[in-house]
Amino acid sequence: MFIFTAKFSKGKAVALVLLLGALLCCIILLAGGKNVQSAGAFSAVARDNEQRVEFLESLGWKIEREPLEEQTVVIPYKFSEVYAQYNELQLAQGFDLTKYAGCEATRYSYEVTNYPGEEGAVVADVIVYRGRVIAGDIQSAAFDGFMQGLAFPD
Repeated sequence: MFIFTAKFSKGKAVALVLLLGALLCCIILLAGGKNVQSAGAFSAVARDNEQRVEFLESLGWKIEREPLEEQTVVIPYKFSEVYAQYNELQLAQGFDLTKYAGCEATRYSYEVTNYPGEEGAVVADVIVYRGRVIAGDIQSAAFDGFMQGLAFPD
Protein backbone atom coordinates (compact mmCIF):
# COMPACT_ATOMS: atom_id res chain seq x y z
CA MET A 1 0.00 0.00 0.00
CA PHE A 2 1.24 3.45 -0.94
CA ILE A 3 0.40 6.66 0.79
CA PHE A 4 0.79 9.95 -1.00
CA THR A 5 0.70 13.23 0.85
CA ALA A 6 1.04 16.73 -0.45
CA LYS A 7 0.97 20.09 1.20
CA PHE A 8 -0.92 22.79 -0.68
CA SER A 9 -1.42 26.37 0.25
CA LYS A 10 -4.83 27.90 -0.42
CA GLY A 11 -3.43 29.85 -3.37
CA LYS A 12 -1.96 26.74 -5.00
CA ALA A 13 -5.22 24.81 -4.52
CA VAL A 14 -7.26 27.61 -6.14
CA ALA A 15 -4.79 27.83 -9.03
CA LEU A 16 -4.98 24.06 -9.57
CA VAL A 17 -8.79 24.10 -9.59
CA LEU A 18 -8.83 27.00 -12.08
CA LEU A 19 -6.30 25.24 -14.31
CA LEU A 20 -8.31 22.01 -14.30
CA GLY A 21 -11.50 23.96 -15.06
CA ALA A 22 -9.86 25.73 -18.00
CA LEU A 23 -8.54 22.41 -19.31
CA LEU A 24 -11.99 20.85 -19.07
CA CYS A 25 -13.54 23.80 -20.95
CA CYS A 26 -10.96 23.47 -23.72
CA ILE A 27 -11.67 19.75 -24.08
CA ILE A 28 -15.44 20.34 -24.28
CA LEU A 29 -15.06 23.13 -26.86
CA LEU A 30 -12.67 21.13 -29.02
CA ALA A 31 -14.82 18.00 -28.89
CA GLY A 32 -18.01 19.94 -29.67
CA GLY A 33 -16.50 21.77 -32.64
CA LYS A 34 -14.96 18.57 -34.01
CA ASN A 35 -18.31 16.74 -33.97
CA VAL A 36 -20.08 19.46 -35.91
CA GLN A 37 -17.36 19.69 -38.54
CA SER A 38 -16.92 15.95 -39.01
CA ALA A 39 -20.64 15.28 -39.27
CA GLY A 40 -21.30 18.26 -41.53
CA ALA A 41 -24.37 18.92 -39.45
CA PHE A 42 -26.57 21.93 -39.74
CA SER A 43 -26.48 23.92 -36.57
CA ALA A 44 -29.37 26.16 -35.75
CA VAL A 45 -30.72 27.89 -32.74
CA ALA A 46 -34.48 27.91 -33.15
CA ARG A 47 -35.99 29.32 -30.00
CA ASP A 48 -38.71 31.23 -31.86
CA ASN A 49 -40.43 31.45 -35.23
CA GLU A 50 -38.08 34.14 -36.54
CA GLN A 51 -35.02 31.96 -35.88
CA ARG A 52 -36.67 28.93 -37.56
CA VAL A 53 -37.52 31.03 -40.62
CA GLU A 54 -33.98 32.45 -40.75
CA PHE A 55 -32.56 28.93 -40.53
CA LEU A 56 -34.60 27.66 -43.49
CA GLU A 57 -33.92 30.80 -45.52
CA SER A 58 -30.18 30.45 -44.87
CA LEU A 59 -30.38 27.10 -46.67
CA GLY A 60 -31.91 28.76 -49.74
CA TRP A 61 -35.60 28.08 -49.11
CA LYS A 62 -38.31 30.68 -49.55
CA ILE A 63 -41.13 29.89 -47.19
CA GLU A 64 -44.32 31.36 -45.84
CA ARG A 65 -43.29 33.02 -42.59
CA GLU A 66 -46.02 31.49 -40.42
CA PRO A 67 -45.99 27.72 -39.87
CA LEU A 68 -48.76 25.63 -41.40
CA GLU A 69 -48.66 23.37 -38.38
CA GLU A 70 -47.01 23.05 -34.98
CA GLN A 71 -47.16 19.59 -33.45
CA THR A 72 -45.65 17.98 -30.37
CA VAL A 73 -43.86 14.71 -31.19
CA VAL A 74 -42.22 12.14 -28.95
CA ILE A 75 -39.09 10.54 -30.36
CA PRO A 76 -39.63 6.82 -29.69
CA TYR A 77 -37.19 4.67 -27.74
CA LYS A 78 -37.53 1.89 -30.29
CA PHE A 79 -37.68 2.99 -33.93
CA SER A 80 -40.16 1.40 -36.31
CA GLU A 81 -38.93 0.66 -39.82
CA VAL A 82 -40.34 3.98 -41.06
CA TYR A 83 -38.70 5.92 -38.21
CA ALA A 84 -35.40 4.11 -38.84
CA GLN A 85 -35.53 5.15 -42.51
CA TYR A 86 -36.32 8.72 -41.49
CA ASN A 87 -33.36 8.69 -39.12
CA GLU A 88 -31.13 7.47 -42.01
CA LEU A 89 -32.10 10.67 -43.84
CA GLN A 90 -31.24 12.65 -40.71
CA LEU A 91 -27.90 10.88 -40.26
CA ALA A 92 -27.00 11.75 -43.87
CA GLN A 93 -27.33 15.44 -43.03
CA GLY A 94 -25.59 15.29 -39.66
CA PHE A 95 -28.51 14.84 -37.27
CA ASP A 96 -29.21 11.75 -35.15
CA LEU A 97 -32.60 11.21 -33.56
CA THR A 98 -31.41 8.26 -31.47
CA LYS A 99 -29.82 10.82 -29.12
CA TYR A 100 -33.32 12.13 -28.37
CA ALA A 101 -35.13 8.82 -27.79
CA GLY A 102 -37.97 9.37 -25.35
CA CYS A 103 -37.78 13.17 -25.62
CA GLU A 104 -40.70 15.42 -26.46
CA ALA A 105 -39.93 17.81 -29.34
CA THR A 106 -41.94 20.10 -31.59
CA ARG A 107 -42.34 19.75 -35.36
CA TYR A 108 -42.93 22.96 -37.29
CA SER A 109 -44.16 22.75 -40.90
CA TYR A 110 -43.72 25.61 -43.36
CA GLU A 111 -44.96 26.01 -46.92
CA VAL A 112 -42.06 26.13 -49.39
CA THR A 113 -42.60 28.51 -52.32
CA ASN A 114 -39.43 28.00 -54.36
CA TYR A 115 -38.87 24.25 -54.83
CA PRO A 116 -37.36 23.95 -58.35
CA GLY A 117 -39.73 22.46 -60.92
CA GLU A 118 -42.42 21.52 -58.41
CA GLU A 119 -45.90 22.93 -58.84
CA GLY A 120 -47.64 21.07 -56.00
CA ALA A 121 -47.49 21.72 -52.31
CA VAL A 122 -44.02 21.36 -50.79
CA VAL A 123 -43.45 21.55 -47.04
CA ALA A 124 -40.36 22.13 -44.93
CA ASP A 125 -40.44 20.40 -41.54
CA VAL A 126 -38.06 21.22 -38.72
CA ILE A 127 -38.05 19.31 -35.46
CA VAL A 128 -36.91 21.40 -32.50
CA TYR A 129 -35.82 20.27 -29.05
CA ARG A 130 -34.87 22.78 -26.35
CA GLY A 131 -34.47 25.61 -28.87
CA ARG A 132 -32.27 23.70 -31.38
CA VAL A 133 -33.10 22.03 -34.69
CA ILE A 134 -32.52 18.29 -34.25
CA ALA A 135 -34.01 17.08 -37.56
CA GLY A 136 -35.71 18.32 -40.69
CA ASP A 137 -36.85 17.49 -44.18
CA ILE A 138 -38.41 18.86 -47.33
CA GLN A 139 -41.36 16.90 -48.70
CA SER A 140 -44.05 16.95 -51.32
CA ALA A 141 -47.62 16.21 -50.31
CA ALA A 142 -48.43 14.86 -53.80
CA PHE A 143 -49.47 11.21 -54.35
CA ASP A 144 -46.13 10.50 -56.03
CA GLY A 145 -44.33 12.87 -53.66
CA PHE A 146 -40.80 12.89 -52.31
CA MET A 147 -38.87 13.51 -49.13
CA GLN A 148 -35.32 14.85 -48.96
CA GLY A 149 -32.94 16.48 -46.54
CA LEU A 150 -32.88 20.21 -45.83
CA ALA A 151 -30.18 21.10 -48.37
CA PHE A 152 -31.44 23.11 -51.34
CA PRO A 153 -31.25 20.98 -54.52
CA ASP A 154 -28.61 21.88 -57.11
